[in-house]
Amino acid sequence: MMIVVALIAILAAIALPSYNDYIRRGQQPEAFNALSDFRAKMEQYYQDNRKYGSGTTCANDATASSWNEFKATNRFSYACTITDGAQQAYSISATGTSGQVKNDVYSIDQNGNRSTSKFKGATVSANCWLTRSSAC
Repeated sequence: MMIVVALIAILAAIALPSYNDYIRRGQQPEAFNALSDFRAKMEQYYQDNRKYGSGTTCANDATASSWNEFKATNRFSYACTITDGAQQAYSISATGTSGQVKNDVYSIDQNGNRSTSKFKGATVSANCWLTRSSAC
């Protein structure tokens, strides 16, 4: 009986982290798709206006009003910030709010540079969107 309990405990110890990673990988595309979509819209805005917004607000005129806000989601909150005074650079970030992605932070900038600053609850400095491990 003790052997059976020990085997079940060992299997659970192996399976649970794998299952959690599986769930995380299923939740991440929501952020990746939203960040990529908003970046494409920012580039369209830039082609029309030769800047990404005004002040520190991204794409904030009447022509952008139909798309310049992120849709509310259950797992992520989004933010876009102009990162230089001439409105020639921006950063868009997605922060996990629930589930396996809670507190994960993914970003993309005007050059398409992707980064992860928090992953699985730990501060990281990755030049990619981490999905499985803390390495690109």
